[in-house]
Amino acid sequence: MDAGLGLAIALALGFAFTNGIHDAANSIATLVATRAARPGVALVIATVGIFLGPLLLGSAVATTIASIAEVGRSETVEVTTAALLAALSWNTLMWSRGLPSSSTHALVGGLVGAAIAAGGVDAVNWGGFDGWRPVGVVGTLVALALSPVVGAAAGYALIRAGRRALRRATRRFERPLREGQWFASGLLAVGQGANDAQKSIGVIVAVLFADGSISSLQAPFLATLGAALAMAGGTLLGGWAIVRTIGHRIYELRPLDALTSQSSSASVILAATFAGAPISGTHVVASSVVGVGAGRRRWRKIRWAVVREIGVAWLTTIPATALLAAAALGLWRLVT
Repeated sequence: MDAGLGLAIALALGFAFTNGIHDAANSIATLVATRAARPGVALVIATVGIFLGPLLLGSAVATTIASIAEVGRSETVEVTTAALLAALSWNTLMWSRGLPSSSTHALVGGLVGAAIAAGGVDAVNWGGFDGWRPVGVVGTLVALALSPVVGAAAGYALIRAGRRALRRATRRFERPLREGQWFASGLLAVGQGANDAQKSIGVIVAVLFADGSISSLQAPFLATLGAALAMAGGTLLGGWAIVRTIGHRIYELRPLDALTSQSSSASVILAATFAGAPISGTHVVASSVVGVGAGRRRWRKIRWAVVREIGVAWLTTIPATALLAAAALGLWRLVT
């Protein structure tokens, strides 16, 4: 295997690993915060779900990611490598600060920045929509922008409906609510594994296709398995600083809150996965927590300073990683 190709694949798997760290937090934060499960048990649920997701739910998202950069085959490996270096660096920075950032934004920003540095604006597939399926950068950005809004709205609607349905419930309903969290957390992990691992699979497919190792953008099983294992490995680390942010720092969750947040997030992420839309599970989960707090009419209990900090990180991710990727591409060409 060519050294450049091997490095690009290794970086893609490293990106999946850091993605797993972030996704573990998304999947288990509410489960741990409400003490519905111990941290170790919650991690097992998340790890199994994230591993199974990309193996069970197709490759539509991978195809979307693989088609963002439209550079020549000879440039694909270096553009992808630069994009992954930028995305990995950003993920690591956000992890160290305990902020639930978007790995999708980081990767898309990196791909756009590296592609423009390599071939100008025409080297980017700006796209739009093919029916309901997002295509290229524009379609992906629309999906990324809409998904947290939908997540917040779903969280708001479900908590209102749940409170109405259980307004006369006694404490004996707490146990079924906690048990429901286990199922919802597992479903959320499957959805996140399917959507997020496909992003790493997409860049692996792109470099393999450019190298001539495969003849189409259909993901080989080994690429899917490798990304699934890498994400599952990252999940085992837990991302505990991010768990604390989602589970406690945004809004103090109760069992019903956690169940509605998990259920709404899982629904949005699974729907996006089947549509081939690369979205941010982190965006959806964090916004659903805000929606739950709003649905309880506890606006002052939502820690808006934390929400603003997360929002600033989200808004700066794409331009920051685009610049990092462009710089990484220049450095790569300088030393090779």
